Amino acid sequence: MKLSFNQTAKKYALVKKSWTPQQNLFYGFLTYIALGFILLCLPIFQKQSASILDHLFIATSAVSTTGLVTVSIFDTYNIFGQFIIMVLVQLGGIGYLSFTTYMILSTTRKITLWHKKILSTEFTLPNTIKITDFLKSVVLFTLIMESIGAILFFIAFKAQGMPTFEAIWSSVFHSISSFCTAGFSLFNNSFMDYVDNNFVNFIISMLAICGSLGFIVITDFGLKIKNKSHKVSFTTKIIIYGFLMLLTFGTAFFYFEPSIVNYHSDSRFIAAFFQCMSAMTTVGFNTVDFGYFTQAMMLICIFLMYIGASPSGTAGGIKITTLTAVFAVMKSRLTGSKTVTFLGRQIPFERLYIATSAFIFYTIIILIGTFLITLTNDFKFEEILFEVSSALGTVGLSTGITGDLNTGGKLIIIALMFIGRLGVLTFGLAIWSRQRQQEKPNVIKEDIAV
Repeated sequence: MKLSFNQTAKKYALVKKSWTPQQNLFYGFLTYIALGFILLCLPIFQKQSASILDHLFIATSAVSTTGLVTVSIFDTYNIFGQFIIMVLVQLGGIGYLSFTTYMILSTTRKITLWHKKILSTEFTLPNTIKITDFLKSVVLFTLIMESIGAILFFIAFKAQGMPTFEAIWSSVFHSISSFCTAGFSLFNNSFMDYVDNNFVNFIISMLAICGSLGFIVITDFGLKIKNKSHKVSFTTKIIIYGFLMLLTFGTAFFYFEPSIVNYHSDSRFIAAFFQCMSAMTTVGFNTVDFGYFTQAMMLICIFLMYIGASPSGTAGGIKITTLTAVFAVMKSRLTGSKTVTFLGRQIPFERLYIATSAFIFYTIIILIGTFLITLTNDFKFEEILFEVSSALGTVGLSTGITGDLNTGGKLIIIALMFIGRLGVLTFGLAIWSRQRQQEKPNVIKEDIAV
């Protein structure tokens, strides 16, 4: 029996090595979802029954750190079921193999080439940061921030009169959900009851911003503190500048949203900032009902969800760096420049190639997803576009149609959440690419009018 298990394990290891890094990530996250789905289907983890599709939806939403739900987490699952969801969120937020590889580094101080390839595929890094330094920052910073968040949440919840045990569990759950920008809440109306609670708004914003800004930024500044001669990467500068600009831009627009002005005038700025932050960081919590937003504000929110925050962080979207690269390409064409630059720095062609590919593929998937749901469901177009953008961006914000989608609609959203967590290019390469092949010889070059 033992020999048979060892042989199976060796065969499985050989199969994994034959896969591309993208395929390893694809099947890795799929395994997380499958295990979570099976566990959530067990009655011992439920308060009340739900359909198999709903359990699959919740498992996918948790691993993808999206937060869209078709059933109430609190009413459907008991504390053990909620714990499973929390673990899935943590695994999805910190990344495939991150904990495992960190343990290997802690014991042997070396990781295999196979681990490096997968981690380098999942986490896009500038050449100034080593994957080992980055991985240590990921795990340590996650544990530190989630611990701080849990303590602050406990203080806030106890101040609201919540029982001690409930406050402890809610604090841990929401801290992990906030830092991983998952948007899962034990409250059925998210944090709408806390729209006037500045302390709770601050805790969520702090955790979500720290998680979504990305581990590149944290690693960069950590290395800078250790070694003053270390230069902060150009990637980090773009992320910070872009994030602050979009956050300011978004908050200003949300500030004049009628549903915020009319119903939350006393906490107008905090409410505007929080909704913008939630869309940008893709944390997915809300203190205002998005179902009452004007079409113009929904479009702004879709744009923020579309962009997201930083690469190699917990947020979704096409990322600020991708938007920057695409903008730089457009700027170089309009100015007639032969090189593509941004802030006086030339961007490598390979990065531009990846950015434009991601931008185009991401947009195509949104269009396809929106088309398929409009074809099978009877909702307003802007509500469907909002839902699709939220799913692919792993945001979790909704106008309230998630639970009312038919079976086909829910399956489409499940697929979009999975693709969003994996990354559109990683998904495409996992499906269509095999091991790297040589370029075909004697390819005929031809011109095309553009």
